[in-house]
Amino acid sequence: MTVKEAIRARTGSAYEVRGGDESRDEGEHTSPGTSTATPGTAAATVAAGRAAQELGLRRSEFELAVHLGLIAVTAGPGGGRPRVHEREIARLREDPGFPDGLAERVRTVGTAEGAALLGIVPARFTRLARAGCVSPVTFYLNRYRAVVWLYLADELASFAVREPELLAGRTPLGMRTMLEAGGDRRARNWRNQRIDRLLKRTTDPWARAAVEASALDSAHLAEVVEDPYERAYLARVRPEPVFGRPGSVAARETMGELMLADDPDEILWRRINLTLGLDLAREERPAPHPGDDPGARTTPAPDSTSRVAPPQAPPVTETAPPLAPPAGETPSGLREPGGKRLLARLGWRRRSDG
Repeated sequence: MTVKEAIRARTGSAYEVRGGDESRDEGEHTSPGTSTATPGTAAATVAAGRAAQELGLRRSEFELAVHLGLIAVTAGPGGGRPRVHEREIARLREDPGFPDGLAERVRTVGTAEGAALLGIVPARFTRLARAGCVSPVTFYLNRYRAVVWLYLADELASFAVREPELLAGRTPLGMRTMLEAGGDRRARNWRNQRIDRLLKRTTDPWARAAVEASALDSAHLAEVVEDPYERAYLARVRPEPVFGRPGSVAARETMGELMLADDPDEILWRRINLTLGLDLAREERPAPHPGDDPGARTTPAPDSTSRVAPPQAPPVTETAPPLAPPAGETPSGLREPGGKRLLARLGWRRRSDG
């Protein structure tokens, strides 16, 4: 489907244009990794490979659909590979647009194909992506071990409907300034969406804090979480993608590097979210220490969704570079009971100050 066809279809029907992270609504019926079986029933399940075959998807497309929250999976027996309920497959097959509709929603394109889809030259597409106008959903390493970003074709069509003025004419001044300074928000946007999707998979406060901690390197993490036992616990309870873990050593190393926040304001956001998330987690239960009763300290408490979750940094899609917090300024109203400011708790100090 071309952009012009998508625009006609979407403006002439009740189809709602989704922006940014599409899984925000699509994944609400059941989070990946959560069983759809009702208590007391033993619903039939099938392996992921067979589910992909019955849904007419390649394995990579199936794994992406799970990552986006389009397909609900359940943990395999004894903690084995995730499986899919047969009624989930039946639900998807009953969709009026099946099978093309599901396949289209997980179709990914690279720079050249994405540019052709939008009707622009590849160089302009790359500039839009670097500016954060479109966000990659995954990546692979080419023969030279360079990162090749992939984008959802469906999201590109939504972008064309939402921001047609960015496809032609002069690039806005703020975007030009950011690009000329060497800005590139592709990895940051990928991180934001990945973190958001992992957060949806759990309500446990320690697991949610662990997701935020995954974006910080060891030095920043040690400054925010001084207790080594808490850091070890965060590493142990961190949710991982249900599927899609890189297979090669090079890909795993690259993903490890891409997962770390590398911009000062992004690092600050993650430190703030982690600090506030730790407050909630510590109220729920302390992290286990040597000699503790495992059952008393590690068993997750009842659902904690009634608590106020820490603020999340929204996916960066603006066309102008964000303003860094002024020196010495702290988020208003964020204080410890003793009056200590949040940034002091974070151990934050400007790296340029030495």
